[in-house]
Amino acid sequence: MLFTDVIRTKRDGGELSEEQIQYFVDGLADESLPIEQVAALAMAICLNSMTFEEAARLTMGMAASGTVLDWSDAGLDGPVVDKHSTGGVGDKVSFLLAPIVAACGCYVPMISGRGLGHTGGTTDKAEAIPGYNTAPDFETFRNVVKSVGCAIIGQTADLAPADRRLYAIRDVTATIESIPLITASILSKKIAAGLDALVMDVKVGSGAFMSSHERAVRLSQSIIATAAKANLRTTVVITDMNEVLGTTAGNAVEIAESVAYLRNDYRDSRLDEVVMQLCAQMLLVTGTEDDIERAIARCEKAITSGQAAERFDEMVAALGGPRGFVTNSSKYLATAPVTRAVHTSGFLAEVNVRAVGNAIIELGGGRHQVGEKLDLSVGFTDVASIGTLLDNETPLAIIHAASEDTAAEAERLLLGACTVQEEAPETGRVIHEKLSG
Repeated sequence: MLFTDVIRTKRDGGELSEEQIQYFVDGLADESLPIEQVAALAMAICLNSMTFEEAARLTMGMAASGTVLDWSDAGLDGPVVDKHSTGGVGDKVSFLLAPIVAACGCYVPMISGRGLGHTGGTTDKAEAIPGYNTAPDFETFRNVVKSVGCAIIGQTADLAPADRRLYAIRDVTATIESIPLITASILSKKIAAGLDALVMDVKVGSGAFMSSHERAVRLSQSIIATAAKANLRTTVVITDMNEVLGTTAGNAVEIAESVAYLRNDYRDSRLDEVVMQLCAQMLLVTGTEDDIERAIARCEKAITSGQAAERFDEMVAALGGPRGFVTNSSKYLATAPVTRAVHTSGFLAEVNVRAVGNAIIELGGGRHQVGEKLDLSVGFTDVASIGTLLDNETPLAIIHAASEDTAAEAERLLLGACTVQEEAPETGRVIHEKLSG
């Protein structure tokens, strides 16, 4: 089979056969297909989409391209469940959700991704913790999940390797937004992780890959239908990404905000609403709780009692990070040499969040090309929410940069991404909709 024929079929709007899709998956997994041919097919799929059957075949093929985990022999006394986000700016939910849900009696084997396009990556953020191993062997991963209740790691070479390569190529070829490719990428990893259930956080807005509610619903329906093929119980929550989630965006700065949340020192209201809703849905989809209010109350107790912070500390230490990290995080997290407050006047009315994410890339906190090393110290803190009255005392954000030049460029980009006005704007909903199969 010539791969050029596979590309031509999709380029011309045809449906790929099971054999053609398996040829694609095999070529991704063993790296026999050159990057330019993978990129060409990814662009053809992005432009011409895929049928549900094509997307399901691609998902199952990529899930089976490497190791498939089985938790049935691990002796766990609770359900195995995970959450996945379609990506946004300032989205540090995973670091909060995993230990909260673990403290509620579930097991969370979270296999995360690196930054994709303008969005930050959970794996990159985890690596801001010195010594934290995001690529342990599977035996270590299983042991940490069993003993702590959660483990957040990156995608390993053995788990859905076909997706791992396609994911990296999509990141730099403007093919990220394709609904079937997003569906296959997410679910191939989750199916391979051996989950009992999954909760999806589908972002919608200027900082999301789904910029409209209609596309967010289409992606949600695609994920639910494809997951059903693998008998994976799935709930989708559509959440807002028309402004940065929380008060930080970057890598180390988001870990710092996560620690403050888990210590119950400060919990940004929008971030808290998303975290609580997703955690509660994880308890509901697994049958751990059968009422949303009781589920939220249980998650709240996990935070206020300190149990979630303890789980996070245990996870960090078990994966090679410093012991007592939650108490002493400022001692370990990298800080940028230059800080600059950005000021303007008026009520913050609108944010182009994709542009904010791109500003972080320009600071060195995100990638221009595959494999690029990140500066984990840079980013934004004290990010104002929509409706905030900005003046000389209240900044739009504080920039953390490696140099005065990159700080100045980030300031220009940040100001260009934000709209201010004289009157206070209406603020939008954080939780848009919930869907389930």
